[in-house]
Amino acid sequence: MGVARVQGPLPGPKSKALIERRSKAVAGGVSLAHPLFLERASGAVLTDVDGNSFIDFCGGIGCMNVGHARPEVIAAAHAAAQRVTHACFQVTGYEEYVAVCEALCRLAPGSFDKKAVLLSTGAEAVENAVKTARRHTKRGAVLAFDHAFHGRTLLGMTLTGKAAPYKQGFGPMAPDVYRLPYPSPYRDLSIVGRLEAALMPHVRPEDLAAVILEPVQGEGGFTVAPREFFAELRAFCDKYGVVLIADEVQTGVGRTGTMFATEQLGVVPDLTTVAKSIAGGFPLSGVVGRASIFDSVPAGGLGGTFAGNPVACAAALATLGVLEREIASGRPRALGEKLRARLERWQSKHAIIGDVRGLGAMMAVELVRDRTTKVPADTECKAIIAAARDRGVLLLSAGSYGNVIRFLMPLTIDDAVLDEGLAVVEACLPA
Repeated sequence: MGVARVQGPLPGPKSKALIERRSKAVAGGVSLAHPLFLERASGAVLTDVDGNSFIDFCGGIGCMNVGHARPEVIAAAHAAAQRVTHACFQVTGYEEYVAVCEALCRLAPGSFDKKAVLLSTGAEAVENAVKTARRHTKRGAVLAFDHAFHGRTLLGMTLTGKAAPYKQGFGPMAPDVYRLPYPSPYRDLSIVGRLEAALMPHVRPEDLAAVILEPVQGEGGFTVAPREFFAELRAFCDKYGVVLIADEVQTGVGRTGTMFATEQLGVVPDLTTVAKSIAGGFPLSGVVGRASIFDSVPAGGLGGTFAGNPVACAAALATLGVLEREIASGRPRALGEKLRARLERWQSKHAIIGDVRGLGAMMAVELVRDRTTKVPADTECKAIIAAARDRGVLLLSAGSYGNVIRFLMPLTIDDAVLDEGLAVVEACLPA
C-alpha cells in the first residue's frame, strides 16, 4: 500500500470549515492552489486536517529541497530559538548570520572576493541586488526578460514578465525597467545572437545598472536558455560595465543538481540571489557576489528588521550541510535524470506533452493541444492537477499560459514515494 491516501471527496469537512473561515478573514487576493489545510508534513508527505495523505510535488513552491521537518534542520532551529529568537543584526551581531554569509561566499560561483547580505524573502533579495547594482554603477536602468518572476513588491512585480495576476490593477510600475524576450528552445530562440541589437530601441547599454534573469525560469515554465545566450549576456555585461544578477531564488541550493544553476551554464554572475530552500522552510534570503560591488554601499544602505533572523540562520546552516552532502553523493543529479527519463517516456505515449524540459531535478512538461501549432492546453492542465490531487498527489502549474506542470518534490524523496507519485500523475494524463 502506498503513502497517498484520500478517504473521500476533497475538501474534507475540516478543511471545508477552515476554508469558510479563511474566506471571511483572509484577503481575497491571497490564492489557494489546493483546497486543503495541513495538519503535519514529513519528508515528501503532507497530511491534511481530515487525515488525507498527499505526496508533495510542490515543495512549498520549491522551498523544501531537504524535505519537510528534516531532523537536522528542526534540531538546529530549536536550539537557536532557545538562545536568541531575534536581535536585529544591525543592532547587535550574532555568529549565525556571519556563518551563513561565509557559507554563501564559499559556495557561490566565482573565484573573486565575495560578500553577502541576508534578508527575509526572495523579493527582498531581488530588490537589494538591484539597488546595490545601481549604487555601484551610478546608473538607473535595469533589463529583465519576458515570462520572468522576481517577486510581488513594486520593483519585483515590475521586473516580473507576467501581467496577470501579478500586475493587473497595481500600476504604475517602477520606472527605468526594460524587457527583452527570454530565449525558449521550444518556442522562440530569435533573441540569441542579437541581444545588443534588440536592446538598442529601448535603452542605451551605457545607462544599464543591471541585467537580471533566472538561469531557469520558474513561474515562467522552467525554460532553460541555451549556454550560448548566457555567454552572450556575460560578454555584453563585461563590455558595458553592467552588473549581471542571477536570480537563483528557485534554482539555487541544489535544485538543479549543483548548489547553483549557473555552475552548469557556463556563466559566472556578479551577484546571485538566494531564498526558498536555503533554510529548510524558515524565512531567509540573501544576495551574494563580488565584494567590490557590495563595498560601494555605505553602512545602513542594506538590511532589514528581521533580515537574517538567528533561528532562520541556524536552520540555513543545517540545511546547507545536508544539501552539500546530498550534492556530493550525486543524489539530486540522479533524481533529475530519473525524472527526465520518466517524463520523456510519457511524452512518447501522450500527445498532450509537447515539451519536456528543465535542469537537474527542476523539471516540467508543457502541455499542448497540438504539437504542430503548440496551442497551450491550459484547461487540460488544470484538470490533470485536480485529478492528481483527488488521487493523493499535489502538483503546481507554471508558464505564462498556465499549461506547464512543474515538479518540485524534495530532493530527498524516497524512490518508492517518487515512483508512486509519478504513477498517479501519468494515470491522470489523457491517452
